[in-house]
Amino acid sequence: MTNLGDPNLAGDRPSGSKPPQDADSRPAQPSTGRGPTPQELRARLTFDDQRLLAECEVHLHRTGGPGGQHRDKVASAVRLRHRPSGFVVTATERRSQRENRLSALRRLREAIAIGVRCDPPDQITWPGGVDVRERRLQVNVKNPAFWQVLALTLDVLAAEGGNFARAAARLGLTTSSLTRFLADHSKAWEEVLRIRKRPVRTPGAD
Repeated sequence: MTNLGDPNLAGDRPSGSKPPQDADSRPAQPSTGRGPTPQELRARLTFDDQRLLAECEVHLHRTGGPGGQHRDKVASAVRLRHRPSGFVVTATERRSQRENRLSALRRLREAIAIGVRCDPPDQITWPGGVDVRERRLQVNVKNPAFWQVLALTLDVLAAEGGNFARAAARLGLTTSSLTRFLADHSKAWEEVLRIRKRPVRTPGAD
């Protein structure tokens, strides 16, 4: 049985957020001087690939591991450093440099959505293409607006002190819909637990 914890347990509102990490990403590097505001960083979630990539330092390198000897002959691994935020992400799992670049851009959007918190608007407006029926949120990860939705739900949860019931009401969702949407994304769930000051537990554990 899926163990999602107590969705109504309140926590303190955080002053900032930690960037998500995985085997193919690295934590944000602090920027020097005056950087963009959280709102300006979050606006990057609406950028297309070309515009977002233009803000990055792109490093290509060869990588070993699965894929055989042909994988080592071409510098297909991609490392991006996003200058405005300092986030660093990498993608190495594909033989194609293009595919790794797309994966790295996806991880950069993920890092911004999960690692940058903003005060939510008073009036909640869902991005176009997002389906909310009978207070149930339905948005596929392939939807270009997915990362905006993920960021918004985390913003509201943080603003409500980690209380799922209050956050769901503010978003116009059922508590179970909000909980499962966030629990379906492991790094978002780590941020949820950080917001609520709880030890990290993996959704789906008995």
